[in-house]
Amino acid sequence: MITMDFDSAFPVSPGMSVLDVGAGQGRHSFEALRRGGVVTAFDQSESDLADIKTMFGAMELEGEVPAGASGTVLHGDARSMPFEDNSFDRVIASEILEHVHEDEQVMAELFRVVKPGGLVAVSVPRSWPEKVCWKLSDSYHEVEGGHIRIYRASELVERLERAGLAPYKQHHAHALHAPYWWLKCAVGPDNNDNPAVKAYHRLLVWDMMKAPFVTRAAENALNPVAGKSFVVYSRKPEAV
Repeated sequence: MITMDFDSAFPVSPGMSVLDVGAGQGRHSFEALRRGGVVTAFDQSESDLADIKTMFGAMELEGEVPAGASGTVLHGDARSMPFEDNSFDRVIASEILEHVHEDEQVMAELFRVVKPGGLVAVSVPRSWPEKVCWKLSDSYHEVEGGHIRIYRASELVERLERAGLAPYKQHHAHALHAPYWWLKCAVGPDNNDNPAVKAYHRLLVWDMMKAPFVTRAAENALNPVAGKSFVVYSRKPEAV
């Protein structure tokens, strides 16, 4: 499930250095690697990073890694990253800011490590679908490491601008996933054995694996109204 638009809004060319902050399961790291990036997956979870490292190796064995591309993993804290200033051509922060109290500190780090003229892609849960989840279930967000805030679109853009970035495009994504999370919240976020949850999950997996026209067209049409994620693309101004 790719949230960022690598085809137009956030292109990754062969040889570009790419940092995936809060890489999680590595979905964006893998896509950047397939496009020829020199990718660093950065996260606090050592177990997730171990899985990403294994997948990087499997991709290389399968011939999915272009010449000159590479994937590495690094453990650390997004509030204070161990990289030099102006290190990366592209920086990704997908669905992490809603987990962090010091979100503006993380945004300052995103600005610091991207090169002048480089691009930063940030996504967070969209406000109104997220509010539905919060109303349906306290345990959805009142857990260790859970969501601690709901962003309005304008608020996220303003904070990125205060960090020094220049937003240039935004969109919504994953409309088909919003009802899935409402359903999970209604029956209990950890109740994965619920028949309706299992059936909807099978639908989402089928959609991700097969990408049929009917569901792709439906989601593209619904994203502006009900997209689960809000995505902002920004550029670090060139040095004056």
